[in-house]
Order: sequence, then C-alpha cells, then structure tokens
Amino acid sequence: MAYWHGGLHKRKDTGGKRHPLRKRRKDERGGFPTETRLGEVKAVEIRTLGGNVKHRLLRCKYANVSDTETRKTQRLEVLRVVKNPANVDLDRRGVITKGAIIETALGQARVTSKPGKNGVVNAVLLKT
Repeated sequence: MAYWHGGLHKRKDTGGKRHPLRKRRKDERGGFPTETRLGEVKAVEIRTLGGNVKHRLLRCKYANVSDTETRKTQRLEVLRVVKNPANVDLDRRGVITKGAIIETALGQARVTSKPGKNGVVNAVLLKT
C-alpha cells in the first residue's frame, strides 16, 4: 500500500475545517523508500508527473568519487558502508543514502547524490 501525500485531510491555515471538493489524485501518491544497498547493479525506472522518469538505484557496486584537492573524479568500487548518519537502522543495514559515508580504494567518501532518486552514487572524498 502506497503512502498518500495529499493535503485535503488537513485543516486550513486559519484553523477551520477543510471540505475536499475532489478525490485523491494519482500524482499525490507516494512510494516506499528506495533502500540502495551494495551488490550487482540493479535499477528501475519510475514514471512521475508529466511523463518524466526517475531512475531508482536498488543495488550499486560503483560510485563516482571526486577529489576536491586534485579536482578529479574517478569511478571506484564501493567496498562497504561505514556510517549512515541519517538513521541508526539504515546504518546497521548498510543502506546508502545522501550523506552516508562509504569506503573506497582511495579512502572514505561522503555520498552527495540521492541514489533512490537520481540512479547514481556520487561522492566526495573526505580528508583524513
């Protein structure tokens, strides 16, 4: 069952009761969170409002890691998820989200993209 992100059930800004004049719309429907994990690359395409497409990355193996000092970007294999400060449960299960710390061959890197939305893992190398 999907989440519904409409605001018809809420009250007005003045505190009065809102009487919905229409039913729910399909574009107000939400989906379950995409929990990107390590493994062989697996992605799906989700159709969004206006016929646009989101690329959801379900499993990833590589990340585009940028070094701020040398200004170069390399495609490196993700060895493990070190930490996910977004949620303790995501940290325990090794889920990659924006802000997660991953281990690569060059060292630790912070994820700067949203893999469940953009379909790619971009990261910035952390200084040690």
